[in-house]
Amino acid sequence: MIAIIDYGLGNIRAFANVFDKINQPYFIARSTEELGNPDKIVLPGVGSFDYAMMLLEESGMCDELNELVIEEKIPVLGVCVGMQMMCLGSEEGTRPGLGWIDGEVKKFVESSRHAVRIPHMGWNSVDPSREHGLFRGLDAESRFYFLHSYFFECREQPDVLATTEFDGRFTSAIAHENIFGVQFHPEKSHRWGNILLENFAAL
Repeated sequence: MIAIIDYGLGNIRAFANVFDKINQPYFIARSTEELGNPDKIVLPGVGSFDYAMMLLEESGMCDELNELVIEEKIPVLGVCVGMQMMCLGSEEGTRPGLGWIDGEVKKFVESSRHAVRIPHMGWNSVDPSREHGLFRGLDAESRFYFLHSYFFECREQPDVLATTEFDGRFTSAIAHENIFGVQFHPEKSHRWGNILLENFAAL
């Protein structure tokens, strides 16, 4: 069963609605006691990096999540800021991240070449760097919904699972062993997002 981590940020109800639609069992965990022993974990996130990390720490679930993800190798999917929290740190704040993947979160720089506007908001394509079960059944026509001003910069190229074009390419999905992250919002990406979440459930 999938645990959706509710630490006060993220589209919890939207994830629940998708899992209901695809008939995937889930539960919502707001504390260590509720977290228990899930088969998989979804870590959502919206807003600023430091605020998200503060709320997750205050929830009391950080140590248990580290145990489940790092020691027990439970598959986890970070979404948007939930993906960014898996890094070492972010230019957006001063708090350390979870440190699950070697990388840092950087801010987009507005471009004078093409009048790129920040944040990166709206529908965009995602180009997998290699074949992976997370993107099974998705093709070049697939589109996902983005809303962010910061991006994940991996230090190890094999951790980059997919990239997206936004006045240059940035990492839009990461994968390292049992740890996965997507910068876009699958829970807001209609049928394409449903397929991706169904794929995660099947990993």
